Amino acid sequence: MPVISQSLAVFMKDFRLEWRSRFGISTVLAFILSTLLIVLFSLRADLLTVSVQSGLIWIIILFASLTTLSRVFVSESERSTFDLLRLNASAISVFIGKLIYNFLFTLLITIVSVVLFIIMVNLQVARPGLLVVIVVLGSSGLAGATTMLGALVSQATRKGAVFPVLSLPLLIPLMLILVRVTSTVFAGADNEVSNANDLAALAGFTGVTISASIVLFDNLWED
Repeated sequence: MPVISQSLAVFMKDFRLEWRSRFGISTVLAFILSTLLIVLFSLRADLLTVSVQSGLIWIIILFASLTTLSRVFVSESERSTFDLLRLNASAISVFIGKLIYNFLFTLLITIVSVVLFIIMVNLQVARPGLLVVIVVLGSSGLAGATTMLGALVSQATRKGAVFPVLSLPLLIPLMLILVRVTSTVFAGADNEVSNANDLAALAGFTGVTISASIVLFDNLWED
């Protein structure tokens, strides 16, 4: 199908550009490592409660993501390649390709952050299966919200300042749910009803965000 092939082409273009420069991954890894060291030695994260530790994990992931996720569209604006994309791909193909790239990048950020935090703080993972689901849904929610916001910010004059300002209000509900359900992974709390509701909320947030983004992006792409 043309949409699938065009989406993969957009994804591979962004992947090759990142692989050549490695700007995004090197920036994120440096941020994650430095932040984890500060949290470990300054805040004594190993002595904090499970809820606070869960919050710290997702705060690190959130700000690590915000440093690079907007670049999937901002880079197009900086290189003046928007018109070239419009000529060679449909709006839905561009959005899906960018979304796939953002999701995989966010998933990498989340996995690295969670694994390093668990090792450095010596956390016990009581429910590893639930943790895997949370990581995937959390990465999907972050990628879905930031992909559309990145497209909007790429049209602004002060791109770097606008993206975090727009992102934080939208992502706060997602972060609150992620922190609550993540704390049960480490605490070992057995509340299946609450966990099921939280996972349903995460899936719903991701689905609604991506669906709305597709509709909005189609209008933005035609302008």
